[in-house]
Amino acid sequence: MPTIELTRFRVEPDRASELLAARPAMLADFRADRAGFLDAHLIQLPDDEWLDMVVWRSSEDFAASRSKGANLPGIAAFFGAIAELVSSEEGTEFDIAEA
Repeated sequence: MPTIELTRFRVEPDRASELLAARPAMLADFRADRAGFLDAHLIQLPDDEWLDMVVWRSSEDFAASRSKGANLPGIAAFFGAIAELVSSEEGTEFDIAEA
């Protein structure tokens, strides 16, 4: 079953457009450099917070990605717009149709 990365972070209001502008390059870098990257969804929450839901093929793929950090320009630009990490969790996607 896929692994889900849930990262909640805060972005200063005047940098939200910078975050959104950096997103396409960040996703392109993930596709090019991160084995097991499947999909990502960026969700705007109240109070200048955002939730990034990233889908990985496995927990091992997520761990390998995490160890690389902001190793490419698109990833670094996206991470650079983040003011504060609120939380980061890992979970397993459960497909009720397969149960």
